[in-house]
Amino acid sequence: MTVSRVLRNFPNVASDTRRRVLSAAKKLGYVPDPHMARLMARIRSYRQRRAAAVIALVRDEIPGDELLDHAYQYVALDDIRMRAARHGYRAEEFRLDRTRMSAARLAQILETRGIEGLIISPQSSHSIGTELDYSRFAAVTLGYGLTQPALHRASTHMTRGIQQATAELAARGYRRIGLAITQWVDNRSDHAYQGAMLTYQQQIPPRDRVPLLLFPENNLAQEYEIFRRWFQRHRPDVVISFDSYVPEWLTEKLGRRIPEQVGMVVHDWAERHRNFAGIHHRRAQVASAAVDMLATLLMHNERGVPDIPRQTLTPPAWVDGPSIRPR
Repeated sequence: MTVSRVLRNFPNVASDTRRRVLSAAKKLGYVPDPHMARLMARIRSYRQRRAAAVIALVRDEIPGDELLDHAYQYVALDDIRMRAARHGYRAEEFRLDRTRMSAARLAQILETRGIEGLIISPQSSHSIGTELDYSRFAAVTLGYGLTQPALHRASTHMTRGIQQATAELAARGYRRIGLAITQWVDNRSDHAYQGAMLTYQQQIPPRDRVPLLLFPENNLAQEYEIFRRWFQRHRPDVVISFDSYVPEWLTEKLGRRIPEQVGMVVHDWAERHRNFAGIHHRRAQVASAAVDMLATLLMHNERGVPDIPRQTLTPPAWVDGPSIRPR
């Protein structure tokens, strides 16, 4: 049993014992049978799940936070639950709030309940997830909202998303493509929006390049004047931006008709945006990738902040819609 625990990277084995077992295995030329290892992991997981078969989705909950506005979207709990069930786990949501649920208190609750796997979903620019002690948990994060500590992460490949969007728009004859998002959204993508857009602009004539607009504040309702000055100065013929606020600004305040006078692309498309073209982030697939990564960490008893964090990037999908001219 001790040998088995060492070879499965199980915690709570004396360091000297671990060294001796690994040394003996190396001398003997031991190589695990992957089929047998998978079978034994399955058998062990059945025993473990009878006692505790829950993974935790941890979100920030800061009252009044601007990132709780309907303009911002996050991975849904139902999508995580659906994938977790395929691994034999249940998923429960926990909210971090410094006044009611501190990071230390949450860790205590999770340990008491025997929950060892965490999916961290930052939903605030003042993420409380940075305060968790991850040494006792297997953990994966969603997107790049949580940069420290550097956990394994699952995210949408937004470099590819902007590349798809600009190619589709250029094929429809749009020349001056404008991008207007918040600094937070760009940060959450590891600056993929900004990087992909600037790369695209290097491929077109300088006269057609529209400077990026990165709203400095997350409260979009207060950002109209910034948008107005940018739009009237640079005159984009299509805008990639939020479905909230921006379409109303274009039509009601600036007097532009969509799509006759200006095209509109939703940077984060969802089923409710049938009246718009957009970039679909495929968050259900991002949820699946995160759960799969976490299940693997749990199976191999990997805990704490990894030395080399891994990333799984899901390619988004382009969605046609009536807010742009036909191809």
